[in-house]
Amino acid sequence: MNIRSWLRNASERAPNAAAIADASGALTYRELEELSNRFAGALVARGIGREDRVVIWSDKSIEVVACMQAVLQLGAAYVPLDGASPAFRVAKISEQVDAALVVVSSDLAGALAQAGLARSSWTLPSREPVSTRAEDGIVVAEIVSRDVDDLAYILFTSGSTGEPKGVCTSQGNVAAFVNWAAEHVGLNAQDRIANHASFSFDLSVFDLYASFLIGAQVVLVPSMVAYVPSSLLALLRRHRISVLYAVPTAYVLMLDEGLSAPPGLSLRVAIFAGEPFPLAALARLAEALPWARLLNFYGPTETNVCTAYEVTRQDLGQPIPIGSATCGNRVYAVRNDGVVAEVGEEGELMVEGPTVMLGYWGQPSVRSRPYATGDLVRVLPGGQFFYLGRRDAMLKIRGHRVEPAEVELALQASPRVRRVAVVVDQTGEVSKLKAFVVSAPGERLSLMEAKRLCAERLPKYMIIDELQLVDDLPRTSTGKISRRALSTWSDR
Repeated sequence: MNIRSWLRNASERAPNAAAIADASGALTYRELEELSNRFAGALVARGIGREDRVVIWSDKSIEVVACMQAVLQLGAAYVPLDGASPAFRVAKISEQVDAALVVVSSDLAGALAQAGLARSSWTLPSREPVSTRAEDGIVVAEIVSRDVDDLAYILFTSGSTGEPKGVCTSQGNVAAFVNWAAEHVGLNAQDRIANHASFSFDLSVFDLYASFLIGAQVVLVPSMVAYVPSSLLALLRRHRISVLYAVPTAYVLMLDEGLSAPPGLSLRVAIFAGEPFPLAALARLAEALPWARLLNFYGPTETNVCTAYEVTRQDLGQPIPIGSATCGNRVYAVRNDGVVAEVGEEGELMVEGPTVMLGYWGQPSVRSRPYATGDLVRVLPGGQFFYLGRRDAMLKIRGHRVEPAEVELALQASPRVRRVAVVVDQTGEVSKLKAFVVSAPGERLSLMEAKRLCAERLPKYMIIDELQLVDDLPRTSTGKISRRALSTWSDR
Protein backbone atom coordinates (compact mmCIF):
# COMPACT_ATOMS: atom_id res chain seq x y z
CA MET A 1 0.00 0.00 0.00
CA ASN A 2 0.95 3.66 -0.23
CA ILE A 3 -1.36 6.50 0.77
CA ARG A 4 0.16 8.45 -2.14
CA SER A 5 -2.01 6.31 -4.44
CA TRP A 6 -5.14 8.16 -3.27
CA LEU A 7 -4.10 11.26 -5.20
CA ARG A 8 -3.21 9.23 -8.28
CA ASN A 9 -6.52 7.32 -8.17
CA ALA A 10 -8.45 10.59 -7.93
CA SER A 11 -6.49 12.00 -10.89
CA GLU A 12 -7.45 8.96 -12.96
CA ARG A 13 -11.12 9.01 -11.94
CA ALA A 14 -11.69 12.72 -12.43
CA PRO A 15 -8.59 14.42 -13.87
CA ASN A 16 -10.29 17.77 -14.44
CA ALA A 17 -11.97 17.97 -11.05
CA ALA A 18 -10.81 20.71 -8.67
CA ALA A 19 -8.22 19.25 -6.30
CA ILE A 20 -6.57 22.02 -4.32
CA ALA A 21 -6.53 25.79 -3.98
CA ASP A 22 -4.41 28.30 -2.11
CA ALA A 23 -4.06 32.08 -2.10
CA SER A 24 -2.24 32.03 -5.44
CA GLY A 25 -4.56 29.80 -7.45
CA ALA A 26 -5.88 26.27 -7.91
CA LEU A 27 -4.98 22.98 -9.57
CA THR A 28 -7.04 20.10 -10.92
CA TYR A 29 -6.30 16.54 -9.89
CA ARG A 30 -4.39 15.95 -13.12
CA GLU A 31 -2.27 19.06 -12.54
CA LEU A 32 -1.54 18.19 -8.91
CA GLU A 33 -0.55 14.65 -9.92
CA GLU A 34 1.78 16.00 -12.61
CA LEU A 35 3.35 18.47 -10.19
CA SER A 36 3.91 15.72 -7.63
CA ASN A 37 5.52 13.56 -10.31
CA ARG A 38 7.82 16.42 -11.32
CA PHE A 39 8.85 17.03 -7.73
CA ALA A 40 9.46 13.30 -7.26
CA GLY A 41 11.84 13.46 -10.22
CA ALA A 42 13.69 16.35 -8.61
CA LEU A 43 14.01 14.41 -5.36
CA VAL A 44 15.34 11.35 -7.18
CA ALA A 45 17.96 13.56 -8.81
CA ARG A 46 19.01 14.61 -5.30
CA GLY A 47 19.38 11.02 -4.12
CA ILE A 48 16.14 10.61 -2.19
CA GLY A 49 14.82 7.07 -1.96
CA ARG A 50 13.05 4.51 0.18
CA GLU A 51 13.08 5.15 3.95
CA ASP A 52 14.86 8.53 3.74
CA ARG A 53 13.55 11.41 5.84
CA VAL A 54 12.89 14.73 4.12
CA VAL A 55 12.29 17.86 6.21
CA ILE A 56 9.95 20.40 4.58
CA TRP A 57 10.23 23.92 6.02
CA SER A 58 7.69 26.31 4.55
CA ASP A 59 4.41 28.09 4.95
CA LYS A 60 1.42 26.29 3.46
CA SER A 61 1.24 26.12 -0.31
CA ILE A 62 0.20 23.83 -3.12
CA GLU A 63 3.91 23.23 -3.79
CA VAL A 64 4.39 21.92 -0.26
CA VAL A 65 1.48 19.49 -0.64
CA ALA A 66 2.92 18.27 -3.95
CA CYS A 67 6.32 17.82 -2.31
CA MET A 68 4.82 15.80 0.54
CA GLN A 69 3.14 13.57 -2.02
CA ALA A 70 6.40 13.26 -3.97
CA VAL A 71 8.27 12.13 -0.85
CA LEU A 72 5.66 9.43 -0.22
CA GLN A 73 5.80 8.41 -3.88
CA LEU A 74 9.45 7.46 -3.45
CA GLY A 75 8.83 5.42 -0.31
CA ALA A 76 10.42 8.08 1.90
CA ALA A 77 8.90 9.95 4.87
CA TYR A 78 8.42 13.70 5.29
CA VAL A 79 8.84 15.91 8.34
CA PRO A 80 6.71 19.08 7.97
CA LEU A 81 7.82 22.19 9.84
CA ASP A 82 5.82 25.41 9.82
CA GLY A 83 7.37 28.37 8.04
CA ALA A 84 7.28 30.31 11.33
CA SER A 85 9.55 27.76 13.00
CA PRO A 86 12.94 29.29 13.83
CA ALA A 87 15.99 28.05 11.91
CA PHE A 88 17.51 26.84 15.18
CA ARG A 89 14.64 24.38 15.63
CA VAL A 90 14.74 23.30 11.98
CA ALA A 91 18.44 22.51 12.28
CA LYS A 92 17.93 20.60 15.53
CA ILE A 93 15.10 18.48 14.13
CA SER A 94 16.91 17.87 10.83
CA GLU A 95 19.89 16.54 12.76
CA GLN A 96 17.68 14.49 15.07
CA VAL A 97 15.97 12.59 12.21
CA ASP A 98 19.17 12.42 10.12
CA ALA A 99 17.37 14.16 7.25
CA ALA A 100 18.62 13.29 3.77
CA LEU A 101 17.33 16.64 2.50
CA VAL A 102 15.74 19.84 3.76
CA VAL A 103 13.19 21.29 1.34
CA VAL A 104 12.62 24.99 1.85
CA SER A 105 10.50 27.72 0.30
CA SER A 106 12.40 30.48 -1.51
CA ASP A 107 11.68 33.07 1.20
CA LEU A 108 13.37 30.90 3.84
CA ALA A 109 16.39 29.76 1.80
CA GLY A 110 18.60 32.50 3.27
CA ALA A 111 17.72 31.56 6.85
CA LEU A 112 18.43 27.92 6.03
CA ALA A 113 21.88 28.80 4.75
CA GLN A 114 22.61 30.73 7.96
CA ALA A 115 21.61 27.62 9.92
CA GLY A 116 24.28 25.65 8.04
CA LEU A 117 21.86 23.43 6.11
CA ALA A 118 22.28 24.85 2.61
CA ARG A 119 24.42 21.97 1.31
CA SER A 120 21.68 19.40 1.92
CA SER A 121 18.74 21.53 0.84
CA TRP A 122 16.45 22.09 -2.13
CA THR A 123 14.46 25.25 -2.73
CA LEU A 124 10.94 24.55 -3.97
CA PRO A 125 10.51 25.84 -7.54
CA SER A 126 7.44 27.52 -9.00
CA ARG A 127 4.63 25.22 -10.07
CA GLU A 128 4.19 26.93 -13.45
CA PRO A 129 3.85 25.54 -16.02
CA VAL A 130 2.72 22.31 -14.40
CA SER A 131 2.97 19.72 -17.14
CA THR A 132 5.90 20.85 -19.28
CA ARG A 133 8.70 21.95 -16.98
CA ALA A 134 10.90 19.02 -15.92
CA GLU A 135 14.44 20.38 -15.78
CA ASP A 136 14.79 19.39 -12.13
CA GLY A 137 15.01 15.70 -12.97
CA ILE A 138 13.23 12.76 -14.55
CA VAL A 139 9.50 12.36 -14.09
CA VAL A 140 8.93 9.33 -11.86
CA ALA A 141 5.73 7.46 -12.68
CA GLU A 142 5.79 4.53 -10.24
CA ILE A 143 4.65 4.72 -6.63
CA VAL A 144 6.83 2.67 -4.30
CA SER A 145 4.84 -0.01 -2.50
CA ARG A 146 4.84 0.26 1.29
CA ASP A 147 3.86 -1.97 4.20
CA VAL A 148 1.26 -0.79 6.71
CA ASP A 149 3.95 -0.30 9.38
CA ASP A 150 6.28 1.70 7.15
CA LEU A 151 6.87 5.32 8.14
CA ALA A 152 4.82 7.97 6.32
CA TYR A 153 5.67 11.18 8.21
CA ILE A 154 6.96 12.50 11.52
CA LEU A 155 5.13 15.28 13.40
CA PHE A 156 7.13 17.03 16.10
CA THR A 157 5.40 17.98 19.33
CA SER A 158 6.57 19.70 22.48
CA GLY A 159 8.63 17.41 24.70
CA SER A 160 8.46 17.00 28.47
CA THR A 161 12.27 16.86 28.67
CA GLY A 162 12.64 20.23 26.95
CA GLU A 163 13.45 18.66 23.59
CA PRO A 164 10.89 18.29 20.73
CA LYS A 165 9.55 14.75 20.24
CA GLY A 166 8.98 13.22 16.81
CA VAL A 167 5.74 11.23 16.53
CA CYS A 168 6.29 8.55 13.86
CA THR A 169 3.11 7.83 11.90
CA SER A 170 2.81 4.83 9.61
CA GLN A 171 1.05 4.28 6.32
CA GLY A 172 -1.43 2.06 8.15
CA ASN A 173 -2.05 4.67 10.86
CA VAL A 174 -3.10 7.20 8.21
CA ALA A 175 -5.22 4.70 6.27
CA ALA A 176 -7.12 3.56 9.38
CA PHE A 177 -7.97 7.11 10.42
CA VAL A 178 -8.75 8.58 6.99
CA ASN A 179 -10.97 5.70 5.87
CA TRP A 180 -12.95 5.92 9.11
CA ALA A 181 -13.15 9.74 9.04
CA ALA A 182 -14.28 9.97 5.41
CA GLU A 183 -17.11 7.52 6.07
CA HIS A 184 -18.08 9.03 9.43
CA VAL A 185 -18.25 12.56 8.02
CA GLY A 186 -19.97 11.32 4.86
CA LEU A 187 -17.56 13.03 2.48
CA ASN A 188 -18.30 13.17 -1.23
CA ALA A 189 -16.52 14.49 -4.30
CA GLN A 190 -18.58 17.70 -4.25
CA ASP A 191 -17.29 18.70 -0.80
CA ARG A 192 -14.90 21.60 -0.31
CA ILE A 193 -12.75 21.06 2.76
CA ALA A 194 -10.92 23.95 4.42
CA ASN A 195 -7.43 23.11 5.64
CA HIS A 196 -7.26 25.35 8.71
CA ALA A 197 -4.42 23.70 10.63
CA SER A 198 -0.71 23.85 9.93
CA PHE A 199 0.74 20.81 8.13
CA SER A 200 2.79 20.19 11.29
CA PHE A 201 -0.48 19.75 13.25
CA ASP A 202 -2.30 16.42 12.99
CA LEU A 203 -5.67 18.03 12.20
CA SER A 204 -4.34 18.67 8.69
CA VAL A 205 -4.14 14.93 7.96
CA PHE A 206 -7.92 14.75 7.60
CA ASP A 207 -8.07 17.81 5.37
CA LEU A 208 -5.53 16.60 2.84
CA TYR A 209 -5.84 12.84 2.79
CA ALA A 210 -9.61 12.51 3.13
CA SER A 211 -9.93 14.96 0.23
CA PHE A 212 -7.62 12.89 -1.96
CA LEU A 213 -9.27 9.62 -0.95
CA ILE A 214 -12.73 10.87 -1.94
CA GLY A 215 -11.76 13.24 -4.75
CA ALA A 216 -13.02 16.37 -2.97
CA GLN A 217 -11.34 19.79 -3.10
CA VAL A 218 -9.14 21.04 -0.29
CA VAL A 219 -8.66 24.77 0.20
CA LEU A 220 -5.54 25.86 2.12
CA VAL A 221 -6.21 28.55 4.71
CA PRO A 222 -3.13 30.83 4.97
CA SER A 223 -1.62 31.06 8.45
CA MET A 224 -2.20 34.82 8.53
CA VAL A 225 -5.92 34.22 7.93
CA ALA A 226 -6.51 31.27 10.28
CA TYR A 227 -7.17 33.36 13.39
CA VAL A 228 -8.39 36.58 11.78
CA PRO A 229 -12.13 35.90 11.94
CA SER A 230 -13.29 38.39 9.31
CA SER A 231 -10.76 37.05 6.78
CA LEU A 232 -11.48 33.42 7.67
CA LEU A 233 -15.22 33.91 7.26
CA ALA A 234 -14.65 35.61 3.93
CA LEU A 235 -12.56 32.65 2.75
CA LEU A 236 -15.17 30.11 3.87
CA ARG A 237 -17.87 31.99 1.98
CA ARG A 238 -15.79 32.68 -1.12
CA HIS A 239 -14.85 29.02 -1.56
CA ARG A 240 -18.24 27.71 -0.40
CA ILE A 241 -16.54 25.49 2.18
CA SER A 242 -18.75 22.59 3.24
CA VAL A 243 -16.47 20.89 5.82
CA LEU A 244 -14.27 22.64 8.38
CA TYR A 245 -12.01 20.94 10.94
CA ALA A 246 -10.50 23.39 13.41
CA VAL A 247 -9.81 24.05 17.07
CA PRO A 248 -12.69 25.57 19.09
CA THR A 249 -10.81 28.86 19.36
CA ALA A 250 -11.25 29.44 15.61
CA TYR A 251 -15.00 28.85 15.84
CA VAL A 252 -15.35 31.16 18.86
CA LEU A 253 -13.52 33.96 17.05
CA MET A 254 -15.84 33.58 14.04
CA LEU A 255 -18.91 33.55 16.28
CA ASP A 256 -17.79 36.84 17.81
CA GLU A 257 -17.36 38.21 14.28
CA GLY A 258 -20.85 37.12 13.19
CA LEU A 259 -20.47 33.61 11.82
CA SER A 260 -24.11 33.32 10.76
CA ALA A 261 -24.39 36.78 9.21
CA PRO A 262 -25.51 36.83 5.54
CA PRO A 263 -24.51 35.72 3.07
CA GLY A 264 -24.72 32.43 4.96
CA LEU A 265 -22.05 29.78 5.11
CA SER A 266 -22.21 26.53 3.18
CA LEU A 267 -20.87 24.47 6.11
CA ARG A 268 -22.67 21.15 6.46
CA VAL A 269 -20.13 19.65 8.88
CA ALA A 270 -18.24 21.54 11.61
CA ILE A 271 -15.58 19.40 13.27
CA PHE A 272 -13.57 20.53 16.28
CA ALA A 273 -10.74 19.06 18.34
CA GLY A 274 -7.64 19.96 20.31
CA GLU A 275 -9.26 21.65 23.32
CA PRO A 276 -12.60 21.74 25.18
CA PHE A 277 -15.30 23.81 23.48
CA PRO A 278 -16.74 26.47 25.85
CA LEU A 279 -20.36 25.49 26.56
CA ALA A 280 -21.95 28.87 25.83
CA ALA A 281 -20.00 29.18 22.57
CA LEU A 282 -21.00 25.67 21.49
CA ALA A 283 -24.66 26.58 21.96
CA ARG A 284 -24.08 29.70 19.86
CA LEU A 285 -22.46 27.59 17.15
CA ALA A 286 -25.45 25.26 17.04
CA GLU A 287 -27.74 28.26 16.75
CA ALA A 288 -25.63 29.84 14.01
CA LEU A 289 -25.43 26.58 11.99
CA PRO A 290 -28.74 24.81 12.68
CA TRP A 291 -28.37 22.68 9.53
CA ALA A 292 -24.81 21.49 10.23
CA ARG A 293 -23.50 18.38 11.95
CA LEU A 294 -21.28 19.22 14.93
CA LEU A 295 -18.56 16.62 15.55
CA ASN A 296 -16.24 16.53 18.55
CA PHE A 297 -13.03 14.60 17.70
CA TYR A 298 -10.53 13.66 20.38
CA GLY A 299 -7.04 12.18 20.33
CA PRO A 300 -3.40 13.13 20.89
CA THR A 301 -0.99 13.29 17.96
CA GLU A 302 0.24 9.84 18.98
CA THR A 303 -3.15 8.27 18.11
CA ASN A 304 -4.73 10.88 15.83
CA VAL A 305 -8.50 10.62 16.44
CA CYS A 306 -9.28 7.74 18.80
CA THR A 307 -12.75 8.80 20.03
CA ALA A 308 -15.53 10.94 18.57
CA TYR A 309 -18.91 12.31 19.55
CA GLU A 310 -21.66 13.93 17.51
CA VAL A 311 -23.22 16.84 19.38
CA THR A 312 -27.01 16.94 19.38
CA ARG A 313 -29.25 19.85 20.30
CA GLN A 314 -30.14 17.95 23.49
CA ASP A 315 -26.48 18.12 24.57
CA LEU A 316 -26.31 21.92 24.54
CA GLY A 317 -25.84 23.67 27.84
CA GLN A 318 -24.01 20.78 29.48
CA PRO A 319 -20.46 19.39 29.18
CA ILE A 320 -20.17 17.06 26.20
CA PRO A 321 -18.30 13.73 26.11
CA ILE A 322 -15.30 13.02 23.93
CA GLY A 323 -17.29 10.05 22.68
CA SER A 324 -16.49 6.43 22.01
CA ALA A 325 -13.75 4.52 20.19
CA THR A 326 -13.10 5.13 16.48
CA CYS A 327 -11.01 3.70 13.65
CA GLY A 328 -11.05 0.14 15.00
CA ASN A 329 -9.23 1.15 18.19
CA ARG A 330 -9.83 -0.25 21.65
CA VAL A 331 -10.15 2.60 24.14
CA TYR A 332 -10.48 2.21 27.90
CA ALA A 333 -9.53 3.86 31.19
CA VAL A 334 -7.22 2.55 33.93
CA ARG A 335 -7.63 3.59 37.56
CA ASN A 336 -4.69 4.60 39.76
CA ASP A 337 -4.55 1.05 41.13
CA GLY A 338 -4.09 -0.40 37.64
CA VAL A 339 -7.61 -1.80 37.33
CA VAL A 340 -9.71 -1.05 34.24
CA ALA A 341 -12.29 1.59 35.21
CA GLU A 342 -15.97 0.74 35.12
CA VAL A 343 -18.91 3.05 34.35
CA GLY A 344 -18.84 6.02 36.71
CA GLU A 345 -15.18 5.57 37.60
CA GLU A 346 -12.22 7.72 36.63
CA GLY A 347 -8.86 6.80 35.15
CA GLU A 348 -6.21 7.48 32.52
CA LEU A 349 -7.35 6.92 28.92
CA MET A 350 -5.53 4.11 27.11
CA VAL A 351 -5.59 3.38 23.38
CA GLU A 352 -4.74 0.22 21.43
CA GLY A 353 -5.26 -0.25 17.73
CA PRO A 354 -4.49 0.74 14.16
CA THR A 355 -4.06 4.51 14.65
CA VAL A 356 -1.55 4.26 17.51
CA MET A 357 1.82 5.63 16.34
CA LEU A 358 4.88 3.53 15.63
CA GLY A 359 6.68 5.37 18.43
CA TYR A 360 8.81 8.46 19.00
CA TRP A 361 11.73 8.96 16.64
CA GLY A 362 14.87 7.41 18.09
CA GLN A 363 12.96 5.46 20.76
CA PRO A 364 11.60 1.89 20.88
CA SER A 365 8.33 1.05 19.13
CA VAL A 366 5.12 1.27 21.17
CA ARG A 367 2.94 -0.76 18.81
CA SER A 368 3.02 -3.85 21.02
CA ARG A 369 1.54 -2.13 24.07
CA PRO A 370 -1.32 0.27 24.91
CA TYR A 371 -0.63 3.98 24.55
CA ALA A 372 -1.20 5.93 27.77
CA THR A 373 -2.57 9.33 26.73
CA GLY A 374 -1.97 11.12 30.03
CA ASP A 375 -5.60 12.33 29.87
CA LEU A 376 -7.94 11.64 32.76
CA VAL A 377 -11.51 10.62 31.91
CA ARG A 378 -14.71 9.39 33.50
CA VAL A 379 -16.25 6.27 31.98
CA LEU A 380 -19.84 6.81 30.80
CA PRO A 381 -22.46 4.25 29.77
CA GLY A 382 -22.38 2.91 26.21
CA GLY A 383 -18.59 3.04 25.81
CA GLN A 384 -18.46 6.85 26.09
CA PHE A 385 -15.86 8.91 27.93
CA PHE A 386 -15.85 12.35 29.52
CA TYR A 387 -12.59 14.33 29.56
CA LEU A 388 -11.48 15.59 32.99
CA GLY A 389 -8.00 16.99 32.39
CA ARG A 390 -4.30 16.06 32.37
CA ARG A 391 -2.33 14.01 34.88
CA ASP A 392 0.92 15.81 34.02
CA ALA A 393 2.11 19.35 33.34
CA MET A 394 1.32 19.50 29.62
CA LEU A 395 -0.51 22.65 28.52
CA LYS A 396 -2.73 23.45 25.55
CA ILE A 397 -2.72 26.73 23.60
CA ARG A 398 -5.38 26.92 20.87
CA GLY A 399 -5.12 23.18 20.35
CA HIS A 400 -1.31 23.05 20.30
CA ARG A 401 0.52 20.94 22.86
CA VAL A 402 3.02 22.87 24.95
CA GLU A 403 5.32 21.15 27.42
CA PRO A 404 6.38 23.84 29.94
CA ALA A 405 9.87 22.32 30.15
CA GLU A 406 10.62 23.17 26.53
CA VAL A 407 9.68 26.85 26.97
CA GLU A 408 11.48 27.00 30.30
CA LEU A 409 14.64 25.56 28.73
CA ALA A 410 14.59 28.30 26.07
CA LEU A 411 14.30 31.01 28.72
CA GLN A 412 17.05 29.48 30.83
CA ALA A 413 19.45 30.24 27.98
CA SER A 414 19.60 33.75 29.47
CA PRO A 415 22.13 34.28 32.28
CA ARG A 416 19.58 36.65 33.81
CA VAL A 417 17.32 33.69 34.71
CA ARG A 418 17.88 31.62 37.85
CA ARG A 419 14.60 29.69 37.84
CA VAL A 420 11.49 29.80 35.65
CA ALA A 421 8.07 28.21 35.41
CA VAL A 422 5.53 28.53 32.61
CA VAL A 423 1.73 28.23 32.87
CA VAL A 424 -1.31 29.01 30.76
CA ASP A 425 -3.33 32.02 31.85
CA GLN A 426 -7.06 31.90 30.98
CA THR A 427 -8.60 29.60 28.35
CA GLY A 428 -9.84 29.49 24.78
CA GLU A 429 -9.14 32.33 22.37
CA VAL A 430 -7.82 34.60 25.17
CA SER A 431 -5.40 32.01 26.58
CA LYS A 432 -1.83 33.18 27.08
CA LEU A 433 1.51 31.63 27.98
CA LYS A 434 2.88 33.28 31.09
CA ALA A 435 6.39 32.86 32.49
CA PHE A 436 7.25 33.38 36.17
CA VAL A 437 10.96 34.16 36.46
CA VAL A 438 13.27 34.27 39.46
CA SER A 439 16.11 36.54 38.35
CA ALA A 440 19.80 35.98 38.92
CA PRO A 441 21.28 38.38 41.51
CA GLY A 442 21.38 41.91 40.16
CA GLU A 443 19.68 40.91 36.88
CA ARG A 444 16.23 41.58 35.43
CA LEU A 445 14.87 39.79 32.35
CA SER A 446 12.58 41.90 30.16
CA LEU A 447 9.54 40.60 28.29
CA MET A 448 11.12 41.66 24.97
CA GLU A 449 14.27 39.65 25.70
CA ALA A 450 12.20 36.66 26.82
CA LYS A 451 10.18 36.75 23.61
CA ARG A 452 13.39 36.91 21.58
CA LEU A 453 14.82 33.85 23.36
CA CYS A 454 11.64 31.92 22.61
CA ALA A 455 11.45 33.09 18.99
CA GLU A 456 15.01 31.91 18.35
CA ARG A 457 14.30 28.39 19.56
CA LEU A 458 10.58 27.59 19.52
CA PRO A 459 7.51 27.60 17.24
CA LYS A 460 5.45 30.77 17.25
CA TYR A 461 2.68 29.29 19.41
CA MET A 462 5.25 28.61 22.19
CA ILE A 463 6.43 32.21 22.52
CA ILE A 464 5.38 33.58 25.91
CA ASP A 465 2.81 36.38 26.06
CA GLU A 466 3.46 37.64 29.58
CA LEU A 467 6.33 37.73 32.05
CA GLN A 468 6.20 38.16 35.80
CA LEU A 469 9.32 38.50 37.95
CA VAL A 470 8.99 36.83 41.35
CA ASP A 471 11.21 36.30 44.38
CA ASP A 472 10.63 32.54 44.40
CA LEU A 473 8.39 29.83 42.92
CA PRO A 474 5.73 28.03 44.99
CA ARG A 475 6.35 24.34 45.63
CA THR A 476 4.30 21.29 46.47
CA SER A 477 4.89 19.17 49.59
CA THR A 478 7.21 16.99 47.51
CA GLY A 479 9.34 19.97 46.46
CA LYS A 480 8.06 20.23 42.88
CA ILE A 481 7.00 23.56 41.39
CA SER A 482 3.28 24.07 42.05
CA ARG A 483 1.87 25.19 38.70
CA ARG A 484 -1.62 25.15 40.21
CA ALA A 485 -0.54 27.78 42.74
CA LEU A 486 1.16 29.82 40.03
CA SER A 487 -2.01 29.86 37.95
CA THR A 488 -3.72 31.78 40.75
CA TRP A 489 -1.01 34.42 41.02
CA SER A 490 -1.31 37.80 39.36
CA ASP A 491 0.99 40.77 39.00
CA ARG A 492 1.54 42.46 42.31
